[in-house]
Amino acid sequence: TLLQPEKLKNHNFLHQLKGLEADLQIVVAFRMLPEQVWTMPPMGTVNLHASLLPHYRGAAPINWAIINGEAKTGLTTFKLKHDIDTGNILLQNELDISPQETAGELHDRMMVAGAELLLKTIVGLAEGSLIEKPQGHASGEKHAPKIFTDTCRIIWNKPVDEVYNLIRGLSPFPGAFTIMHHKILKIYAADKEITLPNEGPSEFSIEHGRLRISCTNGYIYPKLVQAEGKKKMAVEDYVRGLRISK
Repeated sequence: TLLQPEKLKNHNFLHQLKGLEADLQIVVAFRMLPEQVWTMPPMGTVNLHASLLPHYRGAAPINWAIINGEAKTGLTTFKLKHDIDTGNILLQNELDISPQETAGELHDRMMVAGAELLLKTIVGLAEGSLIEKPQGHASGEKHAPKIFTDTCRIIWNKPVDEVYNLIRGLSPFPGAFTIMHHKILKIYAADKEITLPNEGPSEFSIEHGRLRISCTNGYIYPKLVQAEGKKKMAVEDYVRGLRISK
């Protein structure tokens, strides 16, 4: 049965959903549900969240874990309640984040691991072997708010690692960006070099067909970029275009 209501409080939708007589509901990547929806099944509604709650509550946990340079993250299944991402924890699965991994790559790994964790959660609930654990609050709790345009703009007078983590934490969507020749340039992949720059931050230069941009303690070398109004391309193609236009 496929239900696609425009409004989650639609009377016909609620009637059809109730008619399914589900014992348990599972939600993944959802918007806020009305209480009458998530309280409908006798066993409640379970959510899969892409972090080790209570850390990284919010809309963009995968992005923010990488932007903040985390080496570890994870998945959590929990019961829904009124306040978002605060319900009792059922199961968790810790995952390592590689130093070069992008948000898209981590998402794809989590997609597989999350399906496995959900299945394990459903079996545990059916068997009655899971004990719900209140979340409470963690020391130094980190948050994962929605990503806005200002979040995506690269500030070059920051350390190389912070810029590098922002680029991979916003790749492939929505993409970190800078302004070059008065136009937006999105950067989806890059290399980094930590060294004492010869110039101040945000200086652009081309060396051996590569674009180099200075930060406070080194350089970023973009590899995959997208110029305003253009498709994604290797930086070598972008640089050739710059030379031709001069």
